[in-house]
Amino acid sequence: MHGTYLRLGVTVWDSDRTVIRAARRKLTRSARRDPAKREARKQFYREMLEHHANAQRLVAEFRL
Repeated sequence: MHGTYLRLGVTVWDSDRTVIRAARRKLTRSARRDPAKREARKQFYREMLEHHANAQRLVAEFRL
């Protein structure tokens, strides 16, 4: 999933909301609207936010 996060086109300093919006654009229309896939969508968004938080921690730690 890290590769997907890298393809979102967000910077490290973007907000979580920006990450969610970019991730939403990566999903197909049917995947965004299907109630049966709700838990999978939530998990996808959580993973993207986790990768984003890790990237922010790395930048803060190494002061890049």
